[in-house]
Amino acid sequence: MTWTLRMATTSYTVAVEPGGRWAELVAWGPHGVETGPSPLRNLGDIHFITEADAAPIEYAPRGERPFTGADLELDGDSWFTFEGADESDGVLRLAFVDEVAGLRTVLCYQPETTVDVLSRWVEVTNLRDEPVRLGRIGSAGVCLPVREPRLSFLHGEWAREFQLDHVSLPAGGFRIGSSYGVPGHNYAPWLSVDDTWGVSLAWSGSWEITAEVEPSGLTRVRAGMLGPVVVGPGETFTTPELALAYSTDGLARVWHAYDRLRSRPARKPVLYNSWEATGFEVDLQKQRDLARIAADLGVELFVVDDGWFVGRHDDTGGLGDWYPESPDFGVFVEDVRGMGLEFGLWVEPECVSPKSRLYAEHPDWVYRAEGREPTLIRNQMLLNLGLPEVYEFVVSTLDRLLTDYRISYLKWDMNRPATERPLDQDDAHVRNYWRVLDHLREKHPHVLVEGCAGGGGRTDLATTGKVDVVWPSDNTAPLDRLKIQHGFLHMHAPHLMSSWVTDAPGFFDARPRSLKFRFVLAMAGVLGIGADVRHWSAEERSEAAQLISRYKDIRDVVHGGEAHLLNDAIQYSSDDRIVVLAWNTGSLTGVPMVPGRSSRVKLQGLTGSYVDENGQVYSAAHLTHVGLPFAWSQTNDADLVVLKPL
Repeated sequence: MTWTLRMATTSYTVAVEPGGRWAELVAWGPHGVETGPSPLRNLGDIHFITEADAAPIEYAPRGERPFTGADLELDGDSWFTFEGADESDGVLRLAFVDEVAGLRTVLCYQPETTVDVLSRWVEVTNLRDEPVRLGRIGSAGVCLPVREPRLSFLHGEWAREFQLDHVSLPAGGFRIGSSYGVPGHNYAPWLSVDDTWGVSLAWSGSWEITAEVEPSGLTRVRAGMLGPVVVGPGETFTTPELALAYSTDGLARVWHAYDRLRSRPARKPVLYNSWEATGFEVDLQKQRDLARIAADLGVELFVVDDGWFVGRHDDTGGLGDWYPESPDFGVFVEDVRGMGLEFGLWVEPECVSPKSRLYAEHPDWVYRAEGREPTLIRNQMLLNLGLPEVYEFVVSTLDRLLTDYRISYLKWDMNRPATERPLDQDDAHVRNYWRVLDHLREKHPHVLVEGCAGGGGRTDLATTGKVDVVWPSDNTAPLDRLKIQHGFLHMHAPHLMSSWVTDAPGFFDARPRSLKFRFVLAMAGVLGIGADVRHWSAEERSEAAQLISRYKDIRDVVHGGEAHLLNDAIQYSSDDRIVVLAWNTGSLTGVPMVPGRSSRVKLQGLTGSYVDENGQVYSAAHLTHVGLPFAWSQTNDADLVVLKPL
């Protein structure tokens, strides 16, 4: 029995092996690739391993695949028998049962017909009269006909997230993951193989992705949440979705199209955030001064960051007591809105300070080991959001704030990993986090939500499908941030990437860059400003206003166009315009002091002819093979070019 699932330009063919013991991949690639002998099928004799260990298996328990890696592990092991298939609601479900182990496992496949992404997950039902503990419960596995894969992945740390790197794997295994209770800063739940096959996990908790070169010559990629998971009698557990993408001309653009498919159509305003200007000192008059300057620059949204609520004078107090410090806060909000600005607020609803009233009243709401004091990180503790009463507290708190004040933007932060939280409680916390986000979108649809976790610690597919933007990193220094954004845009689309113009020096590359460089860099996603604009000169404010105006003109192309990630440049293409953002990060040509030529950026995917804003005409061949010229100098280190088709 064979099924072919068709996406926009690709197909994925899966079959149940003749004995009904497992499902295996037949072909994955452009439409029609399934017509012909499978490149994954084993043609040789099997020695010292099981038949399943050599097969291009889709999902297997450890009993069935004991040597080359299983997706499902439980005490006593398990062996599958095919029960039947169902195709309804756009989902293919292949059901397998194990009457001895008392499990029913359903492999689920959902193709997206307008983009080249297939979503996979598994539904496991406990048929026993007692709970079953699943030590490992992956979302999916996929075998690729590659013997020595080139793996691309995103790694780093706080303030250095999304560093794009590559490794060739001639043999053995490769693993990335997180046990932080969030996806974390160290690795992103994303992987590509040979820049052709890609996976991305929709899970906001602890996770793993592995790749292994098997003795048979296949490369097998597996992904899922970290176990264990306990499934009660008669209960069904559904794993997180794993998205699979295929492309021969740019996986990033497939992921961008998928992000746009899953995002709600909301305009992303140019914002000003007060954190780097004022820190915890949220004096309302100083905030008004900042808002007035921001409005004059053309900013559309003013966000008050940490420090606005009672007891919050530093990072040792206040979290959990979400009431404004000033009784005039409501008047202040209306004053800001009277300047023509929308109003936004920073919150960290999952965390609590030891000094807070909330902790004094509900010490049992935090994660802790019995008989021990809870661990403090950043002088705060983590609420057990999996508890119904904590979930209700968070929802009612946010409802109150969004009802009492005319707020149109929430920056949801989470500045510590999970400690004392057993992995088997990960699921309840994550799913209630999702429930809160779903509640906000349903009850307060006008409110945009920014996802943040100490920077880019929570940028998985599940979060990006439920928020409007995410914060890639707390590091806003220009050259550091350029590298962070380059990696981020391999995983996610520009309309999800919040990026600020600040005065921050580099953590890792401290070379100074111009105000224009910082603006053009921030224009690559959702533009924001975090600098203390009170200290900008009149000339700097004038330049900023002009650049903000230019950004508004190109915003729809940046957020909705097709992005090509080039060397120190990004090309955004729409039907009526090509927008190119470019940055100089290397040496200069020496022109005009010595003979030399312009620097060039070669564009992609063009036909016909184009004209720039100065009337210069370029053929597509020139832009593609010679490149768009830039005259970099000490004072001109970034530029924005708009091309229109003739």
